[in-house]
Amino acid sequence: MCSGNGTNFENIVTNPLCNTNEVVVMIHNTKKCGAVERAAKFGIPHVRVPHKDEDKMIELFKACRVDLIVLAGYMRVIKNPAAFPAPIINVHPSLLPKYKGLNAVEQALDSGDDVTGCSVHYVNEELDGGEVILQGEVAILPEDTIKSLTKAIQRKEYAILPVAIEYVKQQLLQQAS
Repeated sequence: MCSGNGTNFENIVTNPLCNTNEVVVMIHNTKKCGAVERAAKFGIPHVRVPHKDEDKMIELFKACRVDLIVLAGYMRVIKNPAAFPAPIINVHPSLLPKYKGLNAVEQALDSGDDVTGCSVHYVNEELDGGEVILQGEVAILPEDTIKSLTKAIQRKEYAILPVAIEYVKQQLLQQAS
């Protein structure tokens, strides 16, 4: 599920760690979503579903028989994650539980912390409150701006999200056997 440029989405599709996984559908909630072009480039079906229409998302995911739902830059809260037909994971630009919600990079920069990073976590009813699967640290440099720190965190997201997906996949396979 995407809202923005789609760089994390493309990373999932092209990363060697994810080669054994099939991305069966990409749902986006914005009219001008860069992930649409990326999905089309890889021949992955995509559909726009308004964020308030979770029932339609659930129907689509059931029809596609998904095993895992990944929020890759999806900038809306899932209101009823337990109703979805598969676990949902999210990548968030902070070392949770610090800086939940929006403006996490700005909060980290303003905090005086030496380190921030990103987290992949399970989605539950609490905003950015699900169990953390994996985190990656990023140093906050004295010359960092919101833009430079965001880019550094995104690079770390590209590194940890495929690892987290593979970890969750292995957990699901163990549960199934």
